[in-house]
Amino acid sequence: MTHAHITSWVVALILFVVAIAFQAKGHEKTKMVHMSLRLFYILIIATGAWILHSMSSFPFLYIVKVIVGLWVVGVMEMILVRTAKGKNTNVLWLQFIVAFVIVLYLGFKLPFGFSFFS
Repeated sequence: MTHAHITSWVVALILFVVAIAFQAKGHEKTKMVHMSLRLFYILIIATGAWILHSMSSFPFLYIVKVIVGLWVVGVMEMILVRTAKGKNTNVLWLQFIVAFVIVLYLGFKLPFGFSFFS
């Protein structure tokens, strides 16, 4: 299930970049890409919940990773919505970068992830 989770967030990041690019150009397919991205938000959350459910106990850092992962998903959605409305997103981009770095670090450091930092 770890591979499905990683695949989901990689595809979601690609869709996020495409949606941002489409919004900047005023492309007509922006809404379709955004809706596809929302589907992948659900897949990310579902596969993450499945991984968490498969564990026998919930160590504290996994709970932190869940919270920060939800933060990443929420900030991605807020960036797209606020960009579509023409509002300032500088603070949201900073939050996205910080949260994404934290969730990647925890994902690679914890035992269920790949051992880049262990």
